[in-house]
Amino acid sequence: MPDWEKRFRAARVSLPGWAEDAPQRALFVSNATGTYELYAWDRDSGAQRKVTERANGTTDGALSPDGAWIWWFDDTDGDEFGIWRRQPFAGQPAGRTGPDEPAVPGLAPGYPAGLAIGRAGGPVVVGRSTDEEGSTIHVVHGDGAPVEVYRHRQSAGVGDLSHDGALIAVEHTEHGDAMHSALRVVRPDGTTVAELDDTAGGTVELGLEVLGFAPVAGDARLLVGHQRRGRWEPMVWDVASGEERDLALDLPGDVSAEWYPDGSALLVVHDFEARSDLWRYDLGTGALERIDTPRGTVSGATARPDGSVEYLWSSAAEPPVVRSTSGAVVLDPPGLRAPASVPVEDVWVEGPGGRIHALVQRPAGASGPLPTVFDVHGGPTWHDSDSFAAGPAAWVDHGYAVVRINYRGSTGYGREWTDALKHRVGLIELEDIAAVREWAVSSGLADPGRLVLTGGSWGGYLTLLGLGTQPAAWAVGIAAVPVADYVTAYQDEMEALKAMDRTLLGGSPEEVPERFAASSPLTYVDAVKAPVYVSAGVNDPRCPIRQIDNYVDRLRARDAVHEVYRYDAGHGSLVVDERVKQVRLELEFARRHLDGPGA
Repeated sequence: MPDWEKRFRAARVSLPGWAEDAPQRALFVSNATGTYELYAWDRDSGAQRKVTERANGTTDGALSPDGAWIWWFDDTDGDEFGIWRRQPFAGQPAGRTGPDEPAVPGLAPGYPAGLAIGRAGGPVVVGRSTDEEGSTIHVVHGDGAPVEVYRHRQSAGVGDLSHDGALIAVEHTEHGDAMHSALRVVRPDGTTVAELDDTAGGTVELGLEVLGFAPVAGDARLLVGHQRRGRWEPMVWDVASGEERDLALDLPGDVSAEWYPDGSALLVVHDFEARSDLWRYDLGTGALERIDTPRGTVSGATARPDGSVEYLWSSAAEPPVVRSTSGAVVLDPPGLRAPASVPVEDVWVEGPGGRIHALVQRPAGASGPLPTVFDVHGGPTWHDSDSFAAGPAAWVDHGYAVVRINYRGSTGYGREWTDALKHRVGLIELEDIAAVREWAVSSGLADPGRLVLTGGSWGGYLTLLGLGTQPAAWAVGIAAVPVADYVTAYQDEMEALKAMDRTLLGGSPEEVPERFAASSPLTYVDAVKAPVYVSAGVNDPRCPIRQIDNYVDRLRARDAVHEVYRYDAGHGSLVVDERVKQVRLELEFARRHLDGPGA
């Protein structure tokens, strides 16, 4: 088995979540049996068991605070539309058969929009959305019927539930800006307690996010993320008094945080220039102390009751591992180990909107010019980091250089960089990609005749848009689960994504048709020269299949070189065999059309 395939098949685990009142009970996601599913872990005994087993996998789950119940979201073949189910932590009672019980009987299916499970006797809060109803939030007490406490056409969701179950934090976009949420705290009967809405000059431009209520009985402090100084930072908002405590941590880049279990300190996660590290902030003294972690990326972290911190870490060269500040490896899954890859190099390129950060990997000892893959991240509000990624490593194994670009729209470089996309959606990102492409060729890294543009989701969208608007720049295009026909995608996608598109483009297709046309790959499909490979999930609610078919039909009508691969899942697959198959098809497509390494 080649190294690239071993990386996909290697045993992986997520950072375990744990029950607040029963910290020995934990829940994590693993691909141990070839499909990503939920696993229960009794840390005292070491016993682990698979909780879910579905053809297309399961990743969304939660533990009740007492550790008695495991909740998991049940959709249909990856369509993200369904209900929450639950089962006892210890498994089904002897002799019981059939599926897990619905966790909230009487609540109709929907897209999930947050979940907060109260302590014994406390409420459960469930957020959901549908195309017909918009966003709704329901409260359930015990075995009672769900009671609706919130409804709005715009996107909204459950942020958190206070320790005593008396307060519910809601993130909402009632103002119509889906990129920047406001906050409302309500009681379980739906009455409003407090509001927090950051605006500038009468126009909502700054976002807020719920980071969690203090984990202490009777404590009304809410940890909030804000953008008041042009980046994400935490503050403490006392919902009862209205007092806001600005922490103003002296760290560059974006800063997030969560509570230590006793509420006396914060575990700070600091993201800066594609890497991250951890800090402890003492709320009493204001002391900020660094927690020692290796150089790379922390993908998740949690503070345990004993004061230790567990975190999921990796770098581009080294596979992920769940570590502890105690020095131990927390969770070491049995099975195949992922081979290491090559480290990433940082490159800064002057672009039309400012300096662009790119991450470059190349085969060990290789000198250019090389066939080069421009692997474009999704989101768009996301960023590539110095973390382990099996896809780029597979290209490197086959002799390619890989360039990943944190274009305008990416997170981690300040609010203005993230928010720069509006109205000229897609075109702005491609300006930055073009600037980095020019650097890659002029520096001698990349062979200008063998350049591959590829990506998934928003990265797939930028791939198709780039092939049409920059047809002479690319030799091959490989797009996974892309937006291909923006107007039809808008018509068919889930309501929350419609709201995001209206925010990005300034309205609906009926209101701003020229903007949708300018940003749609379908507009430029007849200009595409490069061979195109498209893969798509037939149940995808984010980049639906009909709009991809429209694009492919246009390629077929003019006999353009293309291949299409459809698979039975949603927005990507959780089945390892399926993912390996897709990567093999992508590598083979590039090999055939570039006559590149290994031909």
